[in-house]
Amino acid sequence: MIDLTGRVAIVTGAGSGLGKAHAQLLARRGARVLVNDLGEGAETVCREIREAGGEARAAVGSVSDPAFVQQMVDDTLAAWDRVDLLVNNAGILRDKSFAKMDLDDFRLVMDVHLMGSVYCTRAVWNTMRDQNYGRIVMTTSSSGLYGNFGQSNYAAAKLALVGLMQTLALEGAKYDIRVNCIAPTASTQMLEGLFPADQLDLLQPERVSPAVLALVSDEAPTRAIVCAGAGSFEMAHITLTQGIHLAGEAATAESLLLRWDELADRQGEIVPAQGWEQARLELAKAGYVEDDANGDA
Repeated sequence: MIDLTGRVAIVTGAGSGLGKAHAQLLARRGARVLVNDLGEGAETVCREIREAGGEARAAVGSVSDPAFVQQMVDDTLAAWDRVDLLVNNAGILRDKSFAKMDLDDFRLVMDVHLMGSVYCTRAVWNTMRDQNYGRIVMTTSSSGLYGNFGQSNYAAAKLALVGLMQTLALEGAKYDIRVNCIAPTASTQMLEGLFPADQLDLLQPERVSPAVLALVSDEAPTRAIVCAGAGSFEMAHITLTQGIHLAGEAATAESLLLRWDELADRQGEIVPAQGWEQARLELAKAGYVEDDANGDA
């Protein structure tokens, strides 16, 4: 059983919906929880956690304000001496087709989802490095992974969080900082009107939170994209096909289009351990052979 006794967690956007469910589950498993949100919901969730025997503090403010975020983390450290777990959950929607979208709404969504996660992560990063321990969860979305009509701003922010996760997982590895993404489907305000009531009843936020608990546990993986909803769980991957090699006069756009099906063939696709593996694959297909002893040709 996952026991978070002694751990300190920060959950953003936790005044309702998914964040509330995450915060309450972490508290039930023993974590002291800093509950962040913009309104009264943060205090309400803290009260509910305390009434259930847990320990919680509220921080009311926007994660898009770096000064507020730093103060939130400083206050948490002053109260509890450490920060072990960070769940970047805060988010907003400003949906419109790209042609009709005001760029201020594009920027606002990026500021809250992407930069808010950056500010929170940056504020706890050195503490986690010094502790040689940290668990960070970014909240991505199927909209970012696969696209969704009318959500160009939201999708851009959500896929950016995957890239952030991929790199921070590499940089944090030697400090036992594990960084992952959750892609939730839940009956929050963001889904109102999109699904009938009987389907929304299956998409309770509490059915996503077990994945978050797994991703902040001692045994958590790192660099995973876990999808969750209605009690179902999947994993998403960004893969690289084996592709093709075009050389000399054959290296034309026309040749590429003629062999497009071969280029896109997913048989033998890989999940690169780091970005440079793309270059290694391409050089190998071009005839470059690494020396087994020192990696030089």
